[in-house]
Amino acid sequence: MNYRDFKGEKIAEIGLGTWQLGSADWGVVNDDKALEILHTYANAGGNFIDTADVYGMGASERVIGKFLKETDKKIYVATKLGRRGDAPNGWPQNFTYDAMRRHVEDSLTHLVTDQLFLEQLHCIPTEELKKGDVFNHLRRLQEEGLIKHFGVSVETAEEALICLEHADVASLQIIFNLFRQHLPEAFFNKAHQQGTALIARVPLASGLLSGKFTTETVFAEKDHRNYNANGEAFNVGETFSGIAFDKGVAFAEKIKALLPEGNLAQQSIKWILQHPAITTVIPGASKPSQVHSNMEAAALPDFDNAVMSDLANLYNNEIKPEIRGVY
Repeated sequence: MNYRDFKGEKIAEIGLGTWQLGSADWGVVNDDKALEILHTYANAGGNFIDTADVYGMGASERVIGKFLKETDKKIYVATKLGRRGDAPNGWPQNFTYDAMRRHVEDSLTHLVTDQLFLEQLHCIPTEELKKGDVFNHLRRLQEEGLIKHFGVSVETAEEALICLEHADVASLQIIFNLFRQHLPEAFFNKAHQQGTALIARVPLASGLLSGKFTTETVFAEKDHRNYNANGEAFNVGETFSGIAFDKGVAFAEKIKALLPEGNLAQQSIKWILQHPAITTVIPGASKPSQVHSNMEAAALPDFDNAVMSDLANLYNNEIKPEIRGVY
């Protein structure tokens, strides 16, 4: 495993996303299997785990807390707040200092720790970012010692630039993959110059970039790839990166044809890592074998300029026009 700098700490360039460990939006992953996944990741040299308070309404955080008590390895855990009760009339009350402190305290309890390494705002409304109060609340929580660093998970380049106006934002979590290639030109240089870590989420476009789906693939009723395939429940970009499923299957085949022979999922992760401004990429895993496969991406050779150019041309000419939702 290779490690990259995060505010003086060395974190694995391939992290572990744990939305699936909440057993709510990806099918069920029981605690025994979740613990096996977490230990597999740590034993392979991983040390950065991303979660959120709403992944199974605390379920993901709690199983990570249990794992932390079982391991003697140094693990950095990032969590998020801001989406609890995000139905109409629910969100505004999430962004007061008192509400944010309660959410932080809940995460501390779930993770069985007295300080969060990284607390992130979880794709909250753009207007709340513009107002700026949430950043002051995070600073206060930092001063009180409840959080070490704070960052923001964003949906759009505009939101990333708003956050970068605050030099003490430690990290930005972004949708960045072969179906979302345009972000470097928007803000990567600014983030790198400020020392703001970039965490790449949805690296496999909800599995489309594994190359294992066909147009006949059917997802379980409670899997977000079923109920949010067209943005019915939340931002469509969080599911298949905003690409309609059938078109995404076809685009994955076109991408595969441009790459050297190999594992498409691993190559998709490697493409992200080839951008030096990226600090870590956080693919999920629902079984230990996927952890091993994802982490093997770090050892792949870099793609040459011709391959990178071909991938960029495919994106600009065919894929980008098909992205739905805000980005």
